[in-house]
Amino acid sequence: MEKSIAKELKEKLLINNKNAGERLDDSEIRNAEKFCFGYTDFLNAAKTERLTVDYSVNLLEKKGFKVFDKNIKYTTGDKIYYVNREKAIIAAVIGNLPINKGVNLIASHIDSPRLDLKPRPLYEQGQVALFKTHYYGGIKKYQWSTIPLSLVGIIVKKDGTKISVNIGENSDDPVFTVTDLLPHLADEQMKRSLKDGIKGEELNLLVGLYPFKDDKESEKVKLNIMNILHEKYNITEHDFLSAELEAVPSFCAKDVGLDRSMVGGYGQDDRVCAYTSLKAILDIEKPERCAVVILADKEEVGSQGNTGLQSSYLRYFIADLAAPYGVKAREVLSSTQCLSADVNTAFDPTFPDVVEKNNAAYLNYGVVLTKYTGARGKTGSSDANAEYLAKIRNLFDENGIIWQTGELGKVDEGGGGTVASYLANLNIDVVDVGVPVLSMHSPFEVTSKLDIHMAYKAFVKFLTDNL
Repeated sequence: MEKSIAKELKEKLLINNKNAGERLDDSEIRNAEKFCFGYTDFLNAAKTERLTVDYSVNLLEKKGFKVFDKNIKYTTGDKIYYVNREKAIIAAVIGNLPINKGVNLIASHIDSPRLDLKPRPLYEQGQVALFKTHYYGGIKKYQWSTIPLSLVGIIVKKDGTKISVNIGENSDDPVFTVTDLLPHLADEQMKRSLKDGIKGEELNLLVGLYPFKDDKESEKVKLNIMNILHEKYNITEHDFLSAELEAVPSFCAKDVGLDRSMVGGYGQDDRVCAYTSLKAILDIEKPERCAVVILADKEEVGSQGNTGLQSSYLRYFIADLAAPYGVKAREVLSSTQCLSADVNTAFDPTFPDVVEKNNAAYLNYGVVLTKYTGARGKTGSSDANAEYLAKIRNLFDENGIIWQTGELGKVDEGGGGTVASYLANLNIDVVDVGVPVLSMHSPFEVTSKLDIHMAYKAFVKFLTDNL
């Protein structure tokens, strides 16, 4: 049956707005589902930035990556990695082209919203021991009450001894929780705005009840808890001052939906892009241009600090990589092309009014290309140039990558940022590409398996192409 003129024009002139589930055959869908087995394992094992780095190093070394040595002049196909303070990592595969031609760079972040313990967290009130927390990143505070939480991180003693803490992740471990009022007694609380339903100083972790059996002392429950910690880790209360302890959801990532089409779990912003970009560089051998993936810390609090991308460690890594060839870092960076791999919000049919539907991302419609982020008047955005966007469009279309565009909500609703602007400050061409997410920044975020796999395919093509 012949196509009508209107149908031909529609196919030629308009955006293909089909769900990926309709566009992919059964074998590709099965490949996506299989790919997500490894992804859910990663989510369950890598709930903090330090655990993510450890997990990444293990995968990289299995694939032949070696610790970066700035005194070596590397050759095509060499695989290297560099760890920054155990909280960020850079991996690279040396390409065929000279380093002064730039690198193909993918940057994602591995920190996620959570509850951090305060420097002096342990206290007793009403013969109950609790930990005080300070929330990290943008959260809806009420979502973090009455759920099981694990305590994960490190304690560093005065002599430099480092103690790993992981309580709640094993099936026989105890867990922690933030309590909430029963509805019978919550009339005054429920007069609060939703934003303040649970206040920051009410995000206290329930720790224990048993008192130390000595009638002569006060705060006996606190003392008993500290004694348990001393026996287990050989620490005193002073050692909390040099600790990084994070409360994260203790439940596992799971398939979501009767058709198992989605992944639900903690930390998918932005570990969904971290995992797919890491897998991409693990699976390439001899790219045309040097391929680099960076998994950064601190994005959720503005990329500050020496493990965030406002730091200079990426620039220094590029300088050290280029120096043996007699090339300056600025030559490499000015010729570099980058994907800022971060998530975008997905259209939620329960809350449709916060997005402008023509420019919203949808689950199962592929990886999201976001020209600019920012708040309201594009504040804080790098706003990718049209020439670079044309290159990325062509790369995706020529390689069968299913992609869509998306903005982070309606213009006046708010917005958010990514690491793109900090990379653009290095004179790098950069645009945001990532996976759409439902319930972003909650303890249980949701993504589409087909979108996850499409992100992986997009990242492989980007890393191996001479744009």
